[in-house]
Amino acid sequence: MKLHYRTLGEGSPLIILHGIFGTSDNWQTFGKQLANDYQVFLIDLRNHGLSPHSDTFDYPSMAEDLQQFIQQHQLGTPVVLGHSMGGKVAMFYAVKYPGQLSKLVVVDIAPRSYPVHHQHILEAMSSVNLSAVASRGEVEEQLEPHLPDWGVRQFIMKNLKREDDNTFSWKLNLSSIRENIENVGVAVEAPRPVIKPVLFVRGEKSDYIRSEDEGLIHKIFPEAQLVTIEEAGHWVHAEQPQELYEALMQFLQPS
Repeated sequence: MKLHYRTLGEGSPLIILHGIFGTSDNWQTFGKQLANDYQVFLIDLRNHGLSPHSDTFDYPSMAEDLQQFIQQHQLGTPVVLGHSMGGKVAMFYAVKYPGQLSKLVVVDIAPRSYPVHHQHILEAMSSVNLSAVASRGEVEEQLEPHLPDWGVRQFIMKNLKREDDNTFSWKLNLSSIRENIENVGVAVEAPRPVIKPVLFVRGEKSDYIRSEDEGLIHKIFPEAQLVTIEEAGHWVHAEQPQELYEALMQFLQPS
């Protein structure tokens, strides 16, 4: 599968993987800052953004997509950074291809399993009658009863696409994600430890990485470091970008 992507800057390759319902656009502002030192590849994962749609939607498939991308673009051993679902993709990739990356950065997600908790977003998106709306504002009106948080609505509406005939559609593959949503929560299974430099970043106000997760993290990634970004929730790169940038650059300094 040929994934859609955009590049920023020049230098050693650094790949960024977004979370569920996200796109490469979510990390563009942060990527521009990293592009002062790296060639940044912002990727749309399968069934998201402008990448191809597929009935198959699970971590092994997305890890294989990433391997193909790295081979196609001859990136050698890039740094791989993943947020939330993208962090799980990055972990699955590191377990299967530990020699194919130089360092791993996982933002606000642990290797453990998570209960499915995105149904309200799927229901909200499915409830919109896209054939009967004439503007983005009308889409937002239909989303609001299901998603009262303005920020969440704006995030989801980044997936809106206006077609040539002025109708709207969702960029992401809503039906496949809905059918396979339980796959998003599965745990990372590692037959052997991954001996690579790894940085786990958690938001102080987020509960995605808990203190009891640290044992599992170090079991799979013995060289892992864990950094907490103060005053940040799950969307660390949007809420505290400078603090995340500084933590990342310190980790990425040559040993």
